[in-house]
Amino acid sequence: MCGITGWIDWNKDLTTQADTIEKMTETLELRGPDAAGTWLSRHCAFGHRRLSVMDPANGAQPMVRPAKGVDNHDCVLVYNGELYNAPELRKELQDLGYRFRTTCDTEVLLLAYVEWGQECVEKLNGIFAFAIWQTHEEKLFMARDRLGVKPLFYRREEGRLLFGSEPKAILAHPEVPAEIDAEGLAELFVIGPARTPGHGIWRDFLELKPGHCLQYDRAGMRIFAYWQLQSADHEEEVSQTAEKVRELLADTVERQLVSDVPICTLLSGGLDSSALTALAVDYYRRENQGNVHTFSVDYVDNDKHFHAHDFQPNSDAPWIKRMTEYLSTVHHPVQFDTPELIHALEAAVLAKDTPGMADIDASLYLFCREIKKEATVAISGEAADEIFGGYPWFHREDALKAETFPWSLATGLRASLLSPELREKIHPQEYLADRYSQAVSEVPHLAGEDEVRKRMRRMSYLNITRFMPTLLDRKDKMSMAVGLEVRVPFCDHRLVEYVWNIPWEIKTAGTREKGLLRKALEGVLPDDVLYRKKSPYPKTHNPNYLTAVRARLLERLDDPSCPLLPLVNSAKIRELAAASDASSHLPWFGQLMSGPQLFAYLLQMDFWLRQYKVKIVL
Repeated sequence: MCGITGWIDWNKDLTTQADTIEKMTETLELRGPDAAGTWLSRHCAFGHRRLSVMDPANGAQPMVRPAKGVDNHDCVLVYNGELYNAPELRKELQDLGYRFRTTCDTEVLLLAYVEWGQECVEKLNGIFAFAIWQTHEEKLFMARDRLGVKPLFYRREEGRLLFGSEPKAILAHPEVPAEIDAEGLAELFVIGPARTPGHGIWRDFLELKPGHCLQYDRAGMRIFAYWQLQSADHEEEVSQTAEKVRELLADTVERQLVSDVPICTLLSGGLDSSALTALAVDYYRRENQGNVHTFSVDYVDNDKHFHAHDFQPNSDAPWIKRMTEYLSTVHHPVQFDTPELIHALEAAVLAKDTPGMADIDASLYLFCREIKKEATVAISGEAADEIFGGYPWFHREDALKAETFPWSLATGLRASLLSPELREKIHPQEYLADRYSQAVSEVPHLAGEDEVRKRMRRMSYLNITRFMPTLLDRKDKMSMAVGLEVRVPFCDHRLVEYVWNIPWEIKTAGTREKGLLRKALEGVLPDDVLYRKKSPYPKTHNPNYLTAVRARLLERLDDPSCPLLPLVNSAKIRELAAASDASSHLPWFGQLMSGPQLFAYLLQMDFWLRQYKVKIVL
């Protein structure tokens, strides 16, 4: 994995702008701590930071190869990602006469573009964001993977386009101001920590949507989709469907275990992570690769403060022990205490360039930092709940009928936190309703579906296209901030395409959430783990955390220079802080973000406004 950035400019000679492209590239050092490179021509400048995973000795970027059929012209690539079907593509290209200088997938991708042009993206199985400059046509081509695992932001102005893996790379350009407008504030306060697809938060920043390509030349810019969910009838019975799911998942895990550097799995003892770990162990045994290393996260004294509820029915510790003993993995338990979590709130903002999921982000950042000491690549279970319907809101009537995003039901509370002036500017309820309507209008319904199937297809679409990107972005930013590559097998597009069209009554086979996935994994996991009730990524239950973030936030609000003051309803926040149930009200976002996370989110907002010197343009 890596960090990429670039600058196309029709009005400047970029060969004189080496310092600027180097500064833009340097902001991505943490994503790629192993090497750096830049490439400049008159109208294009590329920068790359490398995290070496495949063929560490070779594969330096930007990578240049001759264009097909055009003498003395090249194609130049910067690439962040991993191709899991690189061996097949390499063989196909070799059969066409291509000769390779490296064993890395970077060269496979570049030569695939040389041969097939923009249609190459349809052949790729992997996670990627890349940019290619064709010197003979003076044309930029960029693409992002189907599910949006790897990020790609851009900003277009008259005669100029800037891009980067993270906003910080674009912000490093001396002519780009750190500004946010009313729509960006609506994203942060109304939609956040989720984000509308394609929205870049910062003023005039956009993100290339998953499954999309961008072409930019002197004639202008064109964006088009090369992949989207397609609805079709599902013909197989339950047993056939389960077998197909198992085959696809096993093949995906095996492809994603290929690495020239140490690899591990994240293990919570839940269905998803246990399944991936079990499949990894089976593959390692067959290939005589030794024991799999596993990592888990928890918090000091969390067992003393844990209280079961619908969103988090039990703690992970006993289940982790069960699986590590069952699979004989080399396990590394990781624990954090309250002061570390609070301190890492700021590191999480710096990693993401915006406020995020508060201590949920902070703990993941710390967790990844510990993993990086032992491994460079990790396998993680993100996306299974979105794809197979595991979240509580898939199964709750109030969420299914809410006519809003089911992970953000506390719309009244969120609106009440805003100052009257900001409410007047962004119209929070209307903004949310518009974004929800936009999402629902995109759902590719299947003709003849009854109301139940139609409703569940809509719920699945919202989760795959609106909630899942939030978790994928979180995982990418927190892991890459410490130079750790995280792979997510449940995001394999073949699996997603197949499961998308499985009827709800089959997905819930056995009347359980993710019943089909459980059936597909029979014999892979012990029954008690196989049928364990879903429990999400753990958060701290220590009351000291609430006490600390609440006190810090109130202290900030007492400061007349606090940049939050014009944006929030301080009286309402103080009222919530004084309430005896400040830690126990229903989540205002997702499954885990309740009172303590609300205060921490506002602390992150305050830090972000100060640290980035954000100018608000209303």
